[in-house]
Amino acid sequence: MTDEKEGGFFSRLKSGLSKSAAGLTGFFTKKKLDAATIGELEESLIRSDMGSVQAQAIAKAVAKNRYDAEMEPGQLRALVAEEIASKLAGIEKPLIIDSGKKPFVILVAGVNGAGKTTTIGKLAKRFTKDGKKVMLAAGDTFRAAAIEQLGVWAGRAGAEFVSTKPGGDAAGLAFTALEKAKSQDTDILVIDTAGRLQTKTDLMAELEKIARVIKKLDASAPHAVLLVLDATTGQNAISQVQAFGTSVPLTGLIMTKLDGTAKGGILVALAAKFPLPVHFIGVGEGEDDLMPFQAMNFAKALTGAA
Repeated sequence: MTDEKEGGFFSRLKSGLSKSAAGLTGFFTKKKLDAATIGELEESLIRSDMGSVQAQAIAKAVAKNRYDAEMEPGQLRALVAEEIASKLAGIEKPLIIDSGKKPFVILVAGVNGAGKTTTIGKLAKRFTKDGKKVMLAAGDTFRAAAIEQLGVWAGRAGAEFVSTKPGGDAAGLAFTALEKAKSQDTDILVIDTAGRLQTKTDLMAELEKIARVIKKLDASAPHAVLLVLDATTGQNAISQVQAFGTSVPLTGLIMTKLDGTAKGGILVALAAKFPLPVHFIGVGEGEDDLMPFQAMNFAKALTGAA
């Protein structure tokens, strides 16, 4: 990646996380790391939805060997960013497409409104730019609009598109798509699924069925199961990961809508609770606003560090 492109990514990330960063702004006007300042940092981090345990640990690490020290705001931002990045380092992992598995099957799940279909479209665009032959399967058969939307994204990305009638059998559609992807020597098959609340047992059972049916054609598939999370739901993201993880073996997360929330700290809470990588984050509606997750860049943008 060129420096110019990397700089553009960081600029968009910083802009996208501005609401979360604003919650910490007051703290960074402080210059002395006394008890009141550390307490304020902890409260600010809790407000960003990273959870009290992680907020306390970060505040404690910032204060270590620096109690009552005088500091410039820039130094303080850098310190907090470093501590946040250290908490996130374990979940920074790119989505690797194994070329030995062809097609590489990606199943995408999430609750209603998480931005799942749009995210799939943006992923498809990335994959085709990388020279991959891509197919999208409209497994969200409950909503005619979702089928239509995914078809539009497939067209933009130059990807093959497989769908069935609204209300059709999603597992059957997934099976047909995989058959077609195999016959066409497709590199990557991405299967959309209906948005479902984690409390709806019948829909969660359907998700299990889709994964089970795929295995009839390829015992190793799906090769990736990605859960799309809406950052604006904050701590509710934790219960979503728990619920979906009991139905299908999740391999990674994608966090969307970070530009619309002050709860960017939820990624720290997720990192502390689950060993799941965050492959991508979304900070806007544009095609280029879905970007690979990088712990240090995220921490810098979250704190407003340079």
